[in-house]
Amino acid sequence: MRDPNLYNAEVSAGSLMLPESRRIAAFMLTDPDQAAWRRAFSLEENLLQKNKPATARRIARLIRNRFAGARQETLRLVAEGTREVALQILFACAVKHSRLLGDYLNDVYRERLRRLERTLDAKSWGDFLVECEHRDPIVSEWSESTRKKVFQVVVRILAEAGYLKSTRGLELTVPHVHPLVARHLNSLGWGDILAIMEIET
Repeated sequence: MRDPNLYNAEVSAGSLMLPESRRIAAFMLTDPDQAAWRRAFSLEENLLQKNKPATARRIARLIRNRFAGARQETLRLVAEGTREVALQILFACAVKHSRLLGDYLNDVYRERLRRLERTLDAKSWGDFLVECEHRDPIVSEWSESTRKKVFQVVVRILAEAGYLKSTRGLELTVPHVHPLVARHLNSLGWGDILAIMEIET
């Protein structure tokens, strides 16, 4: 039987979105109720400064889902931390939220580094999805446009988090996890996520 929590394409809804995530984190620190949440993404308040409320709600929902299991301190590090710290916390949240992203980092990114290959490519993505289909048949139902969209967003996430030099050349540039981020992830019991992020060359 398929594990419904294994793979999904929800990651395609957005990259790390640092400005939006900082605003959502700061807003969540106020412990808003459902009414306040709805108002925040209406045209009147428009917390995320988007043209369409539906777009704002979709982005807010993704970011809030990524913060699942986080604590007040997690939100504070995103809202008030340095760019490096905030992005690394957001990356950890994205990896925890998306098994697909975490497995790609483990199975493809780490392996290419081990083989002294310095770039990612679309073929490695296709090969990875074939492996994913064996683990979760739902992946075989994804359209070609969905597969491409997910890859584009995964690439943006890796570039924003410092694991790629840019989204163009797809050159691998392994960052060091900030000590503050490492301590915080361990305090959350997210050692498995930290292990995925800590890639040694």
